[in-house]
Amino acid sequence: MSANGFSNDKKLGFTIWFNAIFFGLIGQIAWVVENMYFATFAQNIFEDTNKYGNLYYIATTLMVIFSAITATVTTIFAGGFCDRIGKRKPFVSIGYILWGLTIMMFAIIPTEFTSSNGAKIVALLVVFDCIMTVAGSTANDAAFNAWITDVTNVSNRGKINTTLSVMTVLAMVVTLAIAMFTFDKGNYKLFFIVLGIIPIVAGLLSLFVLKDSADIVKGSKGSYINDTFYGFRKNVIKANNMLYVTLITFCLIGISQQIFMSYLINFVVKTLGITNYLIPLAVIILGSAIVAGIFGILFDKFGRTKFLLPVLFTIVISTFFIYLMKFMDSSVYLPMLYVGGILMLGFMLAMQGALTSTFQDYIPKGAEGRFQGVRMCFTVLIPMIIGPIITLAIGINSFNPLDPVAAKPPFEIFLASSIVALLAVIPMFFVQKDSKRLRNYLMNK
Repeated sequence: MSANGFSNDKKLGFTIWFNAIFFGLIGQIAWVVENMYFATFAQNIFEDTNKYGNLYYIATTLMVIFSAITATVTTIFAGGFCDRIGKRKPFVSIGYILWGLTIMMFAIIPTEFTSSNGAKIVALLVVFDCIMTVAGSTANDAAFNAWITDVTNVSNRGKINTTLSVMTVLAMVVTLAIAMFTFDKGNYKLFFIVLGIIPIVAGLLSLFVLKDSADIVKGSKGSYINDTFYGFRKNVIKANNMLYVTLITFCLIGISQQIFMSYLINFVVKTLGITNYLIPLAVIILGSAIVAGIFGILFDKFGRTKFLLPVLFTIVISTFFIYLMKFMDSSVYLPMLYVGGILMLGFMLAMQGALTSTFQDYIPKGAEGRFQGVRMCFTVLIPMIIGPIITLAIGINSFNPLDPVAAKPPFEIFLASSIVALLAVIPMFFVQKDSKRLRNYLMNK
């Protein structure tokens, strides 16, 4: 095995797989807390629309948008610094420890609210969310993702990135299980403390088990600011145009997902009326993980070219299918949710794994960290601004004046998700067209 962790047949070694899966899973657990439970926490606080008006949607929207901006800015600067010093491990180790501590901060937010202090609580939620995001984006979005790029190549990125996308749904299972005994019983403080301990332990463990690739190319000794914004230069964009086309595709898939993701739990519980949501979501999550895992193997064995458009069209159809449940009898909600949910999440995860791998294939050597900020603009910043705003508009418009207290995420958010996913066909056509040429070039290289 070479110094960077590759064996001669281009298969990843045990150490690489362990670190990728373990730290990928822990990172996704922390992000699930933010992306789903911070939002659900805010929604639970402001669900009485008679008292709080539209804060149910406004609080979630503000948290998602400001955390997305914070994540992107943080990754741009942290990724540039990672390249400049040629190291990833210190950022992962220290970042994960701080990540856990900042999650714990939510335990001190008071849960007794009145109509007079609603705005103050929203501000507190947004600020704490942003502080947590600085630590998480430094550790995971910038350093860990650059490390993954360092230790993989075109022959194995499909498997490892699809596996990492599966970690997202496995993290949801772990978090849901913990939430069942804490969050769902109203013990928010214990939930945030337990979920904060997990990344702290991971950060401490990384000090002993995580190693940087020996092949990292240090950044230049020129201006740090110029190096940091390398991926935003006009000449760089022109020279790497397909990298940006790939990210545009990723962006549209991300917007499609963000339209419903922050409201998924409350959609199942309050809109569909499935109060015992743990088992259904666990089945959907595990089923989608199997679907994504199968595609990860197929991507590396046969190349991604044959699969990109079929996977995309399945995302469009499955999200539209969830919307069509509006017109079905409630007695079939659960089986229809299993079918639509597994297809929707499974193929979204497969697509994210494929597009992440393609993005990494296009990154110029030595710029792995600097391009993470560019990736964040397209995969986090824009989706997490546009997606929730679309939901905000749909949600406020859907309030039932005859039942103003029971705020329920409407079925129409999945119709909007399907439409946005369909728009991704345009850039995807060019990604698929160039996919075979890129794979052949990198394999020969």
